[in-house]
Amino acid sequence: MIEIIPAINAETFAEVERKIRLVEPHITRVHIDVADGTFTPNILWHQADDLNGFVTPCRIEVHLMLADIEQKIKPWLLPNIERIIFHAEAVRDAGALIDQCHEANIEAGVAVRPETPANALTPYQDKADILQVLAVPPGKAGQPFDPLMLEKTSKIRHNCPTCTIEFDGGVRVENTHDIAKAGATILVAASAIFDAPDIAKAIESLRRNVQPS
Repeated sequence: MIEIIPAINAETFAEVERKIRLVEPHITRVHIDVADGTFTPNILWHQADDLNGFVTPCRIEVHLMLADIEQKIKPWLLPNIERIIFHAEAVRDAGALIDQCHEANIEAGVAVRPETPANALTPYQDKADILQVLAVPPGKAGQPFDPLMLEKTSKIRHNCPTCTIEFDGGVRVENTHDIAKAGATILVAASAIFDAPDIAKAIESLRRNVQPS
């Protein structure tokens, strides 16, 4: 079963919470983008303490677009965070960071930027819980889809037939079929959901069109 996850891309926690409440009735997991300006050209909400005591029926995954992640991971090891995704380009020892997440009973995902080759994820495919293709430059929602990321996803799938692969960036109804066919098992969408006039219908359209032939 291919999963659609709404991406929460916001500058304040008030906006993070507002968007989560909008999708709560329709999904089981949310993906929160986190950026402090060290790995991205822009700054998004990045205060882990805001999640202390935050209650939602949704499972939470955070995408930490942060440099020097080893020095910044500890505040994010919270009981209400199910999964942490960090970037291979921003870490010296990804294996140790995966272990740190697992010791806190949190799943760990390793992501790569668009320009990073698919084989950069190979060392982590047996240890990470998911591998992520960030299909647009990190930071901003609403960026255009890059068809070259389909080939990259296919390479990762070829290298690891059993891996959970997340595709993040440029996801829309018209390309979900191709992304799934390339091998992605989780699709993260922001603008396609939150810019739609009807969020429930947008999510259902993504789900309906995602199944590969």
